[in-house]
Amino acid sequence: MSDDNPHSTNGSSGKSWLDKLKLSIAGEPKSKEELVEVISEAERSEIIDPQTREMIEGVIGVNEMRVRDIMIPRAQMTTIDVEQDVEAFLPVMLESAHSRFPVISEDKDHIEGILLAKDLLRYAFITNDDQAFHLRDVLRPAVIVPESKRVDVLLKE
Repeated sequence: MSDDNPHSTNGSSGKSWLDKLKLSIAGEPKSKEELVEVISEAERSEIIDPQTREMIEGVIGVNEMRVRDIMIPRAQMTTIDVEQDVEAFLPVMLESAHSRFPVISEDKDHIEGILLAKDLLRYAFITNDDQAFHLRDVLRPAVIVPESKRVDVLLKE
């Protein structure tokens, strides 16, 4: 253990005490790296918990992410056929545990819309045929997003 960096064995970032002193005198962080260091120091000082630090660091990094980084691969998409009845697609929805499902007509290239699981709740306790369930009635428009688009731009839209 070196006298220059006494915290090197307890997970410190490797900054010397002089660097930390400069940071504390300089005031606010001047770069993303300095901001991440301040957040990590807050976790070490038990001001925030590890989950909060991870969440904040994730938010800081979102502007560098592309849509392709968070997409579900096409082969792993759980889709619903627009002609299926509730009894056929509900078990698939429950097993996948997703909240949004592309509804397709012919294949994955023909998306009719998006079904949100919560949109089925209004039909859960209907016993008469006056309000029969029709899948097309609850579909929301599908938004086609280029995979190269930045996630922060998509979130703003």
